[in-house]
Amino acid sequence: MRIGQGIDVHAFGRGDHVVIGGVRIAHSRGIVAHSDGDVAIHALCDAILGALALGDIGQHFPPSDERWRGADSREFLRHCAGLMREHGHALGNADISIVCEAPKIAMHAAAMRANLAEDLGCDVGLVSIKATTSEMLGFTGRGEGIAAFAVVLLQLA
Repeated sequence: MRIGQGIDVHAFGRGDHVVIGGVRIAHSRGIVAHSDGDVAIHALCDAILGALALGDIGQHFPPSDERWRGADSREFLRHCAGLMREHGHALGNADISIVCEAPKIAMHAAAMRANLAEDLGCDVGLVSIKATTSEMLGFTGRGEGIAAFAVVLLQLA
C-alpha cells in the first residue's frame, strides 16, 4: 500500500462561479488560476502523484504551458488515475477536505463524489468529500480564497 497527501489553495478573484470537484457552483467570486482552479481535484491529483512518487501536478501540467489555460481539471485527474493504473495500483480510498467560508459545499458533495469516482474509475463509496470553515481565521476565513486537503491510500491492483 502507498499513501499520498495533497494540498491546494487558490485566491478568489473576478467571476461568478467556482469549480470544485468538477461541479460548477454559482458564487459571487471566481478563482484566480491558470486552469479552472479546482482545488479539490488539484489536491487529489497531488495526493495520487505523491503516493506514486511521481512529483506534483505542476510538473505534469505546468502553468507555463498554454495548453492548460482554462483547462478542465477533471482531465488532470483522469491522467493521474491512468498513471495509478499504469503503476499497478488501485484506489483504496480518497478523503478530501475543502476549507472555505463560502460557497457552501454540502449540497454539492454527492455530485463531487460522483465526478471524482467516475474519473478515478472506482466506486463512489471510496471517495469522501468534507467541508469546513476556518472560523473566520486566515485567508479562507477572510474570504480571500479557498483551500483543499486530500489523502489517498493506493493498493496493488
